[in-house]
Amino acid sequence: MTFKKLTGFLHLWLGLSTGLIVFIISITGCIYAFKSEIEDFTQPYRFVKSENKPFLLPSVLGEIAQKALPDKHPHSVEYEGKEDAAQVSFYNETPHYYYVVFLNPYSGEILKVKDMESDFFSFILDGHFYLWLPDEIGHFVVASATLIFVVMLVSGIILWWPKNKNAVKQRFWFRWKENIKWKRKNYDLHNVLGFYASWIAIILAFTGLVWGFEWFSNSVYWVASAGKERKPYQEAFSDTTNQFRFSAQPVDLVFQKLSGENPEAEVIEIHFPEEKKSAIAASTNVEAGTYWQNDYRNFDQYTLKEIEVEHSWGRLKNASLADKVVRMNYDIHVGAIFGLKGKILAFFASLICASLPITGFCIWWGRKKRGTVSKPKIV
Repeated sequence: MTFKKLTGFLHLWLGLSTGLIVFIISITGCIYAFKSEIEDFTQPYRFVKSENKPFLLPSVLGEIAQKALPDKHPHSVEYEGKEDAAQVSFYNETPHYYYVVFLNPYSGEILKVKDMESDFFSFILDGHFYLWLPDEIGHFVVASATLIFVVMLVSGIILWWPKNKNAVKQRFWFRWKENIKWKRKNYDLHNVLGFYASWIAIILAFTGLVWGFEWFSNSVYWVASAGKERKPYQEAFSDTTNQFRFSAQPVDLVFQKLSGENPEAEVIEIHFPEEKKSAIAASTNVEAGTYWQNDYRNFDQYTLKEIEVEHSWGRLKNASLADKVVRMNYDIHVGAIFGLKGKILAFFASLICASLPITGFCIWWGRKKRGTVSKPKIV
């Protein structure tokens, strides 16, 4: 068996075995690419009229929101632009729940109480990450299928590579005549679109593998840092032996501090301490819609002293190149790192990836019925 025949054999059977999984991952990723834009268009409660007065403090918004969910503990408050609703999140692992209360940041009016477990994009994300299976099982299946998909992309490029000059023209674009049959068109859709999408799809797959396998994530960090080991994430804690009394709520003082230090920030998020030993986690971002530039900070809830961390999720100014590569993973994966153009590229690449298992199956089925595996003639 020649190298190209072996490549074709692997491409075929790996594709048939993972086709449905690749389709689900791709189509859900395709939909999720424009999550923010779709939500902004379909959910008017995300916006408020700008007013010439300061936002209400986190403790005030948290208290108002908790009246709507009295048996639950507020997790965080997120402020965005002057015309955006504030969002108070209620999240807990056991018992599990996840709600978001949207409020007018100027008046405290509750605009919407939303159960995120029944949210459309939560459903889409669950399919993208876990195939709607139990988390541990789904995570492994998706990660394994993504790794196989990378092999398929590489093997697809090898099979695409033209043998002669006549084949070159057909490989790069559709050259359909009036008498071209559907089977030929289907083959070209798989071949031509697959080639162009594969270069972006490889990036999407690699960034997906960073979440899929810890060994892959650590390898990326090792390469980006020129051989350094990635330091694991460690939660910051407050010193419960040093308790001072403040004239205001500590979370409010942290919010005022960050607002004063970062007047250009488009997003400020403050987390309420979950326990007596918990620190006040907070973040600021100069660009809404991306995450890698987030300045993640932690403060002792009793002294307001800032707690420095050594892992990737600390202050941006302290992040190494490898830390920034890890931080960029999500924004690269969804295309947001390049703005709207990047999201459009990610959308179409994911859409084409979703079509590849279908067109590939049609090619295999057509050849099986014909009783041959020979390729269509170049016309």
